[in-house]
Amino acid sequence: MQPVRPLATALAERTVLLDGGLSNQLSAQGCDLSDALWSARLLADDPRQIEAAHRAYLRAGAQVLITASYQATFEGFERRGITGGQAAALIASSVDLARAAGGSVEREVWIAASVGPYGAMLADGSEYRGRYGLSVRELELFHRPRIEALAAAGPDVLALETVPDTDEAEALLGAVEGCGVPVWLSYSITGDRTRAGQPLADAFALAAGHDQVIAVGVNCCEPLDTERAVELAAATGKPVVVYPNSGEQWDARGRSWRGGSTYEAERVRQWEAAGARLVGGCCRVGPAEIAELAELLAAG
Repeated sequence: MQPVRPLATALAERTVLLDGGLSNQLSAQGCDLSDALWSARLLADDPRQIEAAHRAYLRAGAQVLITASYQATFEGFERRGITGGQAAALIASSVDLARAAGGSVEREVWIAASVGPYGAMLADGSEYRGRYGLSVRELELFHRPRIEALAAAGPDVLALETVPDTDEAEALLGAVEGCGVPVWLSYSITGDRTRAGQPLADAFALAAGHDQVIAVGVNCCEPLDTERAVELAAATGKPVVVYPNSGEQWDARGRSWRGGSTYEAERVRQWEAAGARLVGGCCRVGPAEIAELAELLAAG
């Protein structure tokens, strides 16, 4: 892997390609993700599978690898009997695995350490609802230890992703202060509102005054909702990040996906025109779709 410039510098020059859904690639590799820890289980049980999944996206052309830490929390690991320093080491290892995979290619690769919402730790689908009944202060205290563990591992950026409401966004922005790592803030949405129902324009505005935030946008949402969301995010004056899921719906009770895919790589033209500079896919978007995005970006 070549030495990389700060991601913010690259975004000022061109559109940068994210990877796709880590969980679907791990499933394609034969991994069982039925555990409440989801893909984070493999940090302890089979880290080679995580590195292999990252490599699959690199072969597809991805320039940013998002780590397997979305559902990796001290609380979640404690339920498995993994506590303290062991849990911190596993959380940090997600960055090391992505970095090792990135070293297999001769081009710039950035590592984005995933910081999923509180609801991901609950493993009950509540990250698609928000409003957990916790205060902003309580959420900030939950997030800070994991953010510190990830920041210490030296990622290029922290991905504050799949954020369902503005309370959690405020908590996350507070928790990252002083960590020394730039961040992007990405909401999960329905239409032009957060999952909790707040207007997106207000949600994006929370990031406008934070220099640490290098991009703002949406992820793990319906592809059909992305164009308007990108326009609203661009009003902050920051580069926009957009990586929707396939359009299928997650059934938290049945722990399965329902419906068909509506993801179309050609949407990248509209995203770019509206201000997007970090583009990719989330759940159920695999290497084939990322390779198609890479071709479109190279041609454009």
